[in-house]
Amino acid sequence: MHVNDVGGTQVALVGGKGAQLGELSRIDGIRVPAGFCVTTNAYRRILASTPAIEDLLDRLSHLTIHDRDAIRTVSADLRRTLETVDVPDDLARSVVAAVAGLGERYAYAVRSSATAEDLPTASFAGQQDTYLNVIGPAAVLEHVVRCWASLFTERAVTYRLRNGFDHRKVRMAVVVQRMVSAEAAGILFTADPVTGNRKVAAVDAGFGLGEALVSGLVNPDVYRVRDGGIVARTVAAKQRLVLALPEGGTRVVPVDPERQEQPALTDEQILRLVRLGRRIEERFGRPQDIEWCLADGDFHIVQSRPITTLFPVPASADGKNHVFLSVGHQQMMTDAMKPLGIAMWQLIAMAPMLEAGGRLFVDATGRLATPAGRAAFLDLAGRSDPLMRDALETLLENDDFLPAVPDPATAPPPTGGSSAPIENDPAIVAELIERSEKSIAALGHDIRTKTGPALFDYLMDEAFPEHKRVLSDPLSMQAIMAGMGATWWLNDRLREWLGEKNAADTLTLSAPGNITSEMGLALLDVADAIRPHPEVTAFLQHVEDDGFLEELPTIPGGLEARDAIETYLDRYGMRCVGEIDITRPRWSERPATLVPLILDNIKLFEPGAAVRRFEQGQQAAEKKRQEVLERLRALPDGERRAGETERMIDRVRTFIGYREYPKYGIISRLFIYKRALMAEAERLVRARGLGTAEDAFYLTFQELRDAVSTGRADNHLIRRRKDEFRASQELTPPRVLTSDGEALSGSYRRDDAPAGALIGIAVSGGTVEGRARVILDLTQADLEAGDILVTAYTDPSWSPLFVAVAGLVTEVGGLMTHGAVIAREYGLPAVVGVADATRLIRDGQRIRVHGTDGYVELLQ
Repeated sequence: MHVNDVGGTQVALVGGKGAQLGELSRIDGIRVPAGFCVTTNAYRRILASTPAIEDLLDRLSHLTIHDRDAIRTVSADLRRTLETVDVPDDLARSVVAAVAGLGERYAYAVRSSATAEDLPTASFAGQQDTYLNVIGPAAVLEHVVRCWASLFTERAVTYRLRNGFDHRKVRMAVVVQRMVSAEAAGILFTADPVTGNRKVAAVDAGFGLGEALVSGLVNPDVYRVRDGGIVARTVAAKQRLVLALPEGGTRVVPVDPERQEQPALTDEQILRLVRLGRRIEERFGRPQDIEWCLADGDFHIVQSRPITTLFPVPASADGKNHVFLSVGHQQMMTDAMKPLGIAMWQLIAMAPMLEAGGRLFVDATGRLATPAGRAAFLDLAGRSDPLMRDALETLLENDDFLPAVPDPATAPPPTGGSSAPIENDPAIVAELIERSEKSIAALGHDIRTKTGPALFDYLMDEAFPEHKRVLSDPLSMQAIMAGMGATWWLNDRLREWLGEKNAADTLTLSAPGNITSEMGLALLDVADAIRPHPEVTAFLQHVEDDGFLEELPTIPGGLEARDAIETYLDRYGMRCVGEIDITRPRWSERPATLVPLILDNIKLFEPGAAVRRFEQGQQAAEKKRQEVLERLRALPDGERRAGETERMIDRVRTFIGYREYPKYGIISRLFIYKRALMAEAERLVRARGLGTAEDAFYLTFQELRDAVSTGRADNHLIRRRKDEFRASQELTPPRVLTSDGEALSGSYRRDDAPAGALIGIAVSGGTVEGRARVILDLTQADLEAGDILVTAYTDPSWSPLFVAVAGLVTEVGGLMTHGAVIAREYGLPAVVGVADATRLIRDGQRIRVHGTDGYVELLQ
């Protein structure tokens, strides 16, 4: 099949590379070397005629990414089997005839083109093999067979396992093209691969064939191009190049010394190449990674694939510059969310939220428009997350991107309710909690009577507006800000007056009314109920599924254990890791998630630990209060300072616990919504309108509503959404993202930590040394006394684990995020916002956490 006859929709026939080349050949002004495709039909014939391959594929299908030795063995057997197959005579004649049609005197590039390759969600770059300067029909046929076999290189098999591709469903085509005798070659990225900026193109260029760059033999010349001009350039010393040999194959040769530091391309050629790249990008509708070569003054395009590592940009229709902030970094959940989870959060959030890469973002452009607004917003961001502030400041240093407009002549009215100060009255918190619980109870009562389209109408017309009304209660906002403001006041003033760092950490120990810290302590009470019954403990050590609660009453002491667990679930069963995503399984749905935590509590604590721990925190906070006030009174103007401080201590202890309650209310409502929506999904499954109830997670709220109305969901859409979700899971969301696609995550500008220490944000004071336990999944917790938890992020569902550890290190977080608040309540030294902590700290390694100064030392 000639490359020019291939269309972009024929991936199943000619693979990703072949389909892309076919589309490239149709673009005016784009030169693609002549060639043909050996289609996947040929590969299918080979597999069908070789039974041994089917047996090996069956063995491969049962392996996981962790079975490295088996992967190596089975993939080698598959390659060996494929490389020795007898190619059917008619197929061999077809390849020989195609080569003859293009000219037997030419050299050819023989290139793998798998059906799971150069896709928008997974590039598979470099996973299969390419052979250059192949001469003669027999050699071309031999290398076609080698390309088939390269589908089972160890790296290709591992890549498919990691990305969830079925080995049997991936087919191999082969592209055969005339070789271009390249004077220079390289790669063009139509978006900056480092920053993600879509308006900046990057060109890597070297002498000879592009293999020198791809294999890392030489450092290329590097150019950055924006708005038709070269904005940055680095001309490298290119000491080697790869040449095609007359007899076939390639050879590395030295570059003449006087030529090594000459640029491989002229400025005019660079700009012309980028213009070609923009034309290709426009055709495919997304940024491209383009392989090119230069011969006789003309550029030839030998490959173009989507750049799959770029984080997508939230949609904005006005054509203006925008700044987007990651919601996940504020909510301590940076994983990708499924479509229903995103849609629900957009419907109930108090601010408009945009989706990109399976994550939510808010548009902060308006808040950064004026000098006064910018200063206030940066101050707020800096108190919560210094990395977000640094990312914003780095962006705003470019005055051209978001120039500030003058402040208005009159200040806008204050937001967040009445400006009148709130009293330090615990009755206010009790009233707010009572209001919320009544509203949640009413929701649970009313939603039971709603089914079908009427359920969706009820949610949109009544439930969601009530949800927002509770969240926007001015008194609730004042209570939240009172606790946070008092924390900041105490830290700022006591550092200024007494030289104390983060004094509020101790003053907030065991603050009353914190639903999240109570949740962790309550699981200690569950352990107390189970500890006297060794048969139950032994049973729990072998729990593998969520039906264990039904089995418990058959074991001595099991009835008491079940009652304790179910009482806990009645209060906290709506929680789970990643709980802002409605599609995540809740503890009530997967109670086995809690079993490792309960067993750790039984092992590590004595009876009554919850009460003792809370009382110890109260005593430490009171002792710190007396100490601080006594020291203040000894200062000039000490009585005034002590009086102000005492009022702020009362304020923080009155309101900081409430900081956690609104999130509890949100998650309680989400669970009620979920149960109602999943009942509709189950009805669709019974009516054969949906494959599984969980398939509903890949529909938006409106799409699920339409499916319930019509009795049938779009299964093709669901399959596509699953692929998109898998791709989104591989992306790392930035803290700040611009409408140009530039991704910024910020950096620490500090020099007060020892060399080699990992820098983060100090959120809970104290220093602790111990064994690091790198835990990414709660169900994998297996702790010993004195362990330090190291993880990517901690939302409230991690709090039961906090009671059993001696310190905390996370990759994401800020001073007032949930994990930081609970770490302070429990008195755990904690450092958050430590970039790549779960990669840089080995599980089992000894570390020292400096929670007051915000860094982690890696010990021998």
